[in-house]
Amino acid sequence: MPAREWYDEGLRFECTMCGACCTGAPGYVRFTEAEGRAIASRLGIAYERFIEGYTQDAGVEGLERSLSEVQTEFGWDCVFLDRQRVPGKAVCSLYEDRPTQCRTFPWWPEHLASPRAWQRLGRTCEGVGRGAVVPVEAIRVERERQRASTTDR
Repeated sequence: MPAREWYDEGLRFECTMCGACCTGAPGYVRFTEAEGRAIASRLGIAYERFIEGYTQDAGVEGLERSLSEVQTEFGWDCVFLDRQRVPGKAVCSLYEDRPTQCRTFPWWPEHLASPRAWQRLGRTCEGVGRGAVVPVEAIRVERERQRASTTDR
């Protein structure tokens, strides 16, 4: 049986499509070659064209490429963040093919490290504390997917 976590009763989270997780200070979005190929296919372009046109040098040891960012009035938006499609919302234009890093947000180990870390995330992510309770089992699955995705590269 897994050790008890501070969030054993689950946590409330509901995405509000605010886009805060896809913008802000310069950062990076990890993706695997398979994820990059799926994105390229979604865009209808060759993988090499995707790499050239939609990624950048990550500038992080152990991570070669990252999805590109575009400076906007909100900060550094992911190149695939669409603020036009739904007025007042920020929508991922490749939602079904988004990388694991995006799929597992907000269930990253650093956000789940303590109640204080979760509350800190809530200062920038308005979905924290909203919606139905997400069961601890579902949180663990996503946390471990994120953890594995950062060590498998």
